[in-house]
Amino acid sequence: MEILIDGIKVHYIVEGKENKNEILLLHGWGASIEAFLPVYKYLSINNKVYVLDFPGFGKSEEPKSVYSVKDYANLVLEFITKLDIKSPTLIGHSFGGRVIMKLVGELSYTPKNIILIDSAGIRPKRKPSYYFKVYSYKLAKNIIKLVYRKKSEEIINKMRKKSGSTDYRNASDMMRKIMVGVVNEDLVYTLENIKVPTLVIWGEKDEETPLKDAKIIESKIPDCGIVVLKGAGHFSYLDNLQEFLVIVDNFLKVGEKK
Repeated sequence: MEILIDGIKVHYIVEGKENKNEILLLHGWGASIEAFLPVYKYLSINNKVYVLDFPGFGKSEEPKSVYSVKDYANLVLEFITKLDIKSPTLIGHSFGGRVIMKLVGELSYTPKNIILIDSAGIRPKRKPSYYFKVYSYKLAKNIIKLVYRKKSEEIINKMRKKSGSTDYRNASDMMRKIMVGVVNEDLVYTLENIKVPTLVIWGEKDEETPLKDAKIIESKIPDCGIVVLKGAGHFSYLDNLQEFLVIVDNFLKVGEKK
């Protein structure tokens, strides 16, 4: 299915039972609906479940301007409004969790409850070597543009392939610009404003968003619990799928009683 939001065709799927819990799944950066399919299929047995491809991923169109986290959050809010989704449970992995923090903690949207999985949004403390690498790269780009001019883009593209993360190297020019802004925004300030029941689920061995980030999130959100999945990495919900589904089921059942 497709819906037009902010002039962008957004692809989504929906399945499940009417008059049940409504759940919205938000995937991580570089992923798509497919990353949540096992969870979607299971949860849609007893709930109504929506999953969308963020603009720039999966089958959704790229943003036509450089989107910020706030732009993505506003798009999700418009999606919820247009599809008349009432008081959903928001479940976000990595970048999806980042968007939820912005949506609930800054834009004051109130869902029924929240599940954050290996969520991004806590800016890491950088070592001096990181900044040296970043500024050296920027300086090299400027020099190449001045010296080589006509061949500068070709040389810069080759340089990109040897530096930066896999996500950055594989992204289009527009998505690279978006990624730079998105990953540098620290959302700690939003957490105390999140007043709904929140569950944090994290992989013990997550190297992308380390476990210490989960503990920061838990300490800042007033009504928050944490579950650590032993041996799991950044995609903890897939690494320990059955355990994850049991945990989510129990959280949803507690929410039904309130």
